[in-house]
Amino acid sequence: MLLLALIILPVIAALFCLAPDMLPVRVKALVSSLVSLALTGYAVTLYATDAGDLLNYDIWWIKDLGISFHVAADGISLLLVILTNLLVPMIILSSFGTHYDRPKAFYALVLLMQAALIGVFTSMDGFLFYIFWELALIPIYFICLMWGGADRIRITLKFFIYTMTGSLLMLVGLIWLYLQTPGAHSFAINDLYNVALSAEDQNWLFWLFLAAFAVKIPIFPLHTWQPDTYTEAPAQGTMLLSGIMLKMGTYGLIRWLLPLFPIALHNYGGIVMGFAIAGVIYASCMALVQKDYKRLIAYSSLAHAGLIAAGILSMNEAGLQGAMLQMLAHGVNVVGIFFIAEIIQRRLKTRSLDSLGGIAHVNPVFTILFMIILLGSVALPLTNGFAGEFLLLNGIFQYNAWMAAAAGLTVILGAVYMLRSYQQIMLGEPREKNKEFTGLHRSEKIVLIAIASIIIITGVYPKPILSLTEPAVQEILSHIKQVY
Repeated sequence: MLLLALIILPVIAALFCLAPDMLPVRVKALVSSLVSLALTGYAVTLYATDAGDLLNYDIWWIKDLGISFHVAADGISLLLVILTNLLVPMIILSSFGTHYDRPKAFYALVLLMQAALIGVFTSMDGFLFYIFWELALIPIYFICLMWGGADRIRITLKFFIYTMTGSLLMLVGLIWLYLQTPGAHSFAINDLYNVALSAEDQNWLFWLFLAAFAVKIPIFPLHTWQPDTYTEAPAQGTMLLSGIMLKMGTYGLIRWLLPLFPIALHNYGGIVMGFAIAGVIYASCMALVQKDYKRLIAYSSLAHAGLIAAGILSMNEAGLQGAMLQMLAHGVNVVGIFFIAEIIQRRLKTRSLDSLGGIAHVNPVFTILFMIILLGSVALPLTNGFAGEFLLLNGIFQYNAWMAAAAGLTVILGAVYMLRSYQQIMLGEPREKNKEFTGLHRSEKIVLIAIASIIIITGVYPKPILSLTEPAVQEILSHIKQVY
């Protein structure tokens, strides 16, 4: 019932946001998200005390078709529920310094997206997974369309076409699998796992599912919607896209692609990993030449996403554990760095690196917090990005040493473009207009301090995260070995 509550609560809160004003709508949204965070903490406590059976809700939805409303959480799902319900309050709080037209609709859409994301990460029924997968697209589509930049209509339509096409291909694959389940057909995930698929069937089904996940991540060359969408979306929309929604694709690889199609992964995984690593290098090179700071971060996020995907496709424990660590680290870091870009935009009305400089002289607190978040993004040892990247590269190395060498370029190139951008924004003599860079507001300080604290704590001591996900990761790898 607890997971059901985590899905239903944001929906109720979204309706409450649309109700007549008794409290400011942003306060309603923030309070709801904090309640969800508290319930998530309770869920972690239950899981840690071997009461994980309480994180399982299963009831028939459409019994005649073998469709159930089944949500449950193992360590993998729980980590992504934590990520979602940790970031949503920060994203809402980060919006307090921004005025949005139609704020009721804006915050209601954010909360509806939160509910859909929790549904994606906990669904244990294929049809239910697909429903939540599609529901997560609707709020972010309207957030980008209604509050995005000048070119939002064209770019949002492109994003919608990409994601919808991939989703429909996955639906075809799900229905075909459903029809192969023995006896009374079922969408239950374990029944789908146990379908006896020939190598030929795995090969073509693999590409149908991969289409949906590769677009969401995105993996090169299905990435072309991402830089434009991240740049044109409102700041909080970009944070939702990069911090959480991206993980729908990587989660799909782990939960669905690996257990269902291990033979196809053996046949084609190296090819897909090659595209993922090519995307890492391409995105890093593109980031090096960007003048718009938000667009630079978009390409940086694309590079990190490609590395996570490559680690997952290595199909070993180091790669999967590294992916889990890096999904959490990337989500936190990218929200922090996009928020920094938004703070600069609010005060100086520009994101052009050529127009910035010298902010360190006028705002030392911002300077320090910015540096901590940036160091997490470049995976400095003892920050949250380091352990995940180390394990990812280790996993890729176990798969293929040359691929690991190529993927490792992201460490060097990432340090170059991120540190150089920091130099351009913060160091040097302040330009005349940059001398007016005001101090941080309370809400801004809370968000940045929280993110910086998570970066340091989880970087110094990542063991609890690894312990949380290890049993579920080993179970998936064990299933792959049995089938293969």
